[in-house]
Amino acid sequence: MSSDPLVIFTPSGKRGHFAVGTPILTAARQLGVDLDSVCGGRGICSKCQITPGFGEFPKHKVTVRDGALSEWNKVEQRYQDKRGLKEGRRLGCQATVQGDVVIDVPPESQVHKQVVRKRAEARDIVLNPSTRLFYVEVAEPDMHDPSGDLERLQNALRDQWALENVTADLHIFQQMQPILRKGAWKVTVAVNLGDAENPARIMHIWPGYYDGTVYGLAVDLGSTTIAAHLCDLQTGEVVASSGVMNPQIRFGEDLMSRVSYSMMNASGADEMTRAVREGMCALFEQIAEEGGIDRGLIVDAVFVCNPVMHHLFLGIDPFELGQAPFALATSNALRLRAVDLDLNIHPSARVYLLPCIAGHVGADAAAVALSEAPDKSEDLVLVVDVGTNAEILLGNKEKVLACSSPTGPAFEGAQISSGQRAAPGAIERVEIDPATKVARFKVIGSDLWSDEDGFDDAIATTGVTGICGSGIIEMVAEMRMQGIVDAPGLIGTAEQTGSANVFADGRTNSYLVYDGTAAGGPRITVTNRDIREIQMAKAALYSGARLLMDKFGVDKVDRVVLAGAFGAHISTKHAMVLGMIPDAPLDKVTSAGNAAGTGARIALLNTAARGEIEQTVRQIHKIETAIEPRFQEHFVNASAIPNAVEPFPILNSIVTLPNETFNTGGGGEAEGGGRRRRRAR
Repeated sequence: MSSDPLVIFTPSGKRGHFAVGTPILTAARQLGVDLDSVCGGRGICSKCQITPGFGEFPKHKVTVRDGALSEWNKVEQRYQDKRGLKEGRRLGCQATVQGDVVIDVPPESQVHKQVVRKRAEARDIVLNPSTRLFYVEVAEPDMHDPSGDLERLQNALRDQWALENVTADLHIFQQMQPILRKGAWKVTVAVNLGDAENPARIMHIWPGYYDGTVYGLAVDLGSTTIAAHLCDLQTGEVVASSGVMNPQIRFGEDLMSRVSYSMMNASGADEMTRAVREGMCALFEQIAEEGGIDRGLIVDAVFVCNPVMHHLFLGIDPFELGQAPFALATSNALRLRAVDLDLNIHPSARVYLLPCIAGHVGADAAAVALSEAPDKSEDLVLVVDVGTNAEILLGNKEKVLACSSPTGPAFEGAQISSGQRAAPGAIERVEIDPATKVARFKVIGSDLWSDEDGFDDAIATTGVTGICGSGIIEMVAEMRMQGIVDAPGLIGTAEQTGSANVFADGRTNSYLVYDGTAAGGPRITVTNRDIREIQMAKAALYSGARLLMDKFGVDKVDRVVLAGAFGAHISTKHAMVLGMIPDAPLDKVTSAGNAAGTGARIALLNTAARGEIEQTVRQIHKIETAIEPRFQEHFVNASAIPNAVEPFPILNSIVTLPNETFNTGGGGEAEGGGRRRRRAR
């Protein structure tokens, strides 16, 4: 074992030992980490900015101490003086390895920057926003009838618009008088109409008639991605959609790693709260710029998130969510102010957080329920929101059950040897020729298959960079269909599989997908470790769904809805071959896109929907997978591809899967078997 310091990069998860004094940029290049540099490490371009993490990282089994990187140097100071570096950032070409360290590569420092695929889906919504514009004519001040300007504005809103008891924040007092006089006592007022708990409130004032609009944000705060839709509150139109990686990834890719970080570090929860709020503010700046609007016109925001994200966003230590009985600080919907959460939008902007369903089933699942309405379904529908933590709903008009499954980040390309986030150049579609056993593929950014004329020209600017989530699912399923991987998940030898692309790789075998080394690109392979990671993730997903079916007393469902940005790009046939979802007719498996984001948008644009989902959530029955004995039983069975026990008759009528088993009693299968039997993360 190397005595050199260990360097771990997030979000890629790539790691290696490097000699003291090695620049972080050099380490990144040697490991194939996506860290940008235009100047070649001369300290000129500043493209290689990184953020080191310090403290305990139980997931990585490493403690990062002060002094893990070289001291701040004059090159970094010069850049800081000229342009400024964000707090905590270092230049990867200047900071050198001095001890074990965890390095986060922020999105803007990645060559192949994240393409966030979360998009608002078309859906009819009854427009009933929280904030509306009102033009009023205000009585001028009169020495014979003395009163304040605010009181006369309130009277105008009452008399002309029947708006009673309208209040205002301090900043309105501070700006109101010159606006009233500039408008000759005619003004347009944005009023948040309030609800049963909160009075109506003046949000903004314009002199004269304002023919513009005000905006709201529907935000899906995920473990991996923060996605937002900027909406015109007068028309309901989605003006812009954008997203960023959740900066908390550097504290752990999965939720329990972040809970552990808060337990192991005294200020851990505060650090993660600060990180996610800063990431949120950066996203709001970005989306306002994309929409061509002033952030000060964003007067309402709706947030959906899982329980751990919910607590960390609010500044609540998630300690209790890390142990039974997984108690939430509150499961109710929350109505807050943006200023309480350090958000850089309108100073009086209101924030609504959807209710959580249970300790591991959050407001994002509530948003999916609002969007997909399983409680209104005539047939039995299984709704699966695929993400780092899968939220699963099963129900119809009779009842709705819900649970959460710890799938981990493998479906999003993390912890996969050639894995990456969805970005131009990433393999997203795969077919393996049954005769030659050679893969052909499509990459994000091109409509051509890799064996078609013009493919090399089409990808000249991006190259082939790795495999994203939908690509790795299709890859593993194709390998299973073509006899390269057996049901237990073992890659056979070249002789066993009849594939010249299979090669010995230590104690197991790997499969060559693409070799771009001749052109200076990567060599993309699928290892047996990759197969295991996908087995773990899909087994957790299937087990959650099967557990809900047990509780419902059924062995099959009428239809399956795949939700989430990732769910929108999954091939239903390959998902079934893999055993991610229960056996069902392929035409009954559909995609809902980002259903959580759509639910947030519904709650943003129709305030009546907020009361509706609060009532619905109270009627959903929650199942806690962590304390259900059958979850582990289902998990072990679901580790096989597609399943060791379930017959999958519909799938078998469509696809004939090979029966070969490659286990010859060697160490590789023993190791794999051990991994398959461990508990889901």
